Amino acid sequence: MNYFWFKAFHIVGIVAWFAGLFYLPRLFVYHAEAYEQPEPAQSILKNQYQIMEKRLYSIIMTPAMLLTVAMAIALITTEPEVLREPWLHAKLALVVLLIGYHHYCKRLMKKLAADECKMTSQQFRWFNEFPTILFILVVMLAVFKNNLPTDIAAYGVVGLLIAFAAAIQLYARKRRLDRERALSADLSDAGVGSST
Repeated sequence: MNYFWFKAFHIVGIVAWFAGLFYLPRLFVYHAEAYEQPEPAQSILKNQYQIMEKRLYSIIMTPAMLLTVAMAIALITTEPEVLREPWLHAKLALVVLLIGYHHYCKRLMKKLAADECKMTSQQFRWFNEFPTILFILVVMLAVFKNNLPTDIAAYGVVGLLIAFAAAIQLYARKRRLDRERALSADLSDAGVGSST
């Protein structure tokens, strides 16, 4: 019975942790875009994003990560023979990468708060894709274990995921270019209006 309690709370931890891992880099995107705003909007937005980032990281992400890891350890103690499985070794390696990503987010938060971060909103958008890829791989390993599918359907799913990620990036690029065109048009209109 303990196994099911551990598994249930392991899943709860994963869901909460990944919600934060998906959302925090999105806040970084908006934080980076705040630098493009005129004052006082820039300062107001930067302060608001710092508060949101800090609360998300401290109140949701870190406790969820700790719950996920604690419940994983508890699960392994109920079935120690699983430690001999190659799929679990791969999954644990991916989890170590996620923990590193988690801590790197903290470092980026500090840099953004100190106005020392050089990453652009576009770079943060790509940074935001990393936990998604790892999440998919972890779930695939947990479901398929040592029998990862290698048939045409699996390649089709991978292709769809790549297409989906590319579409998101292209949409973000289109929005940025539209914003730049609108700003350029506004500046042109202001220049024409001031000369008449």
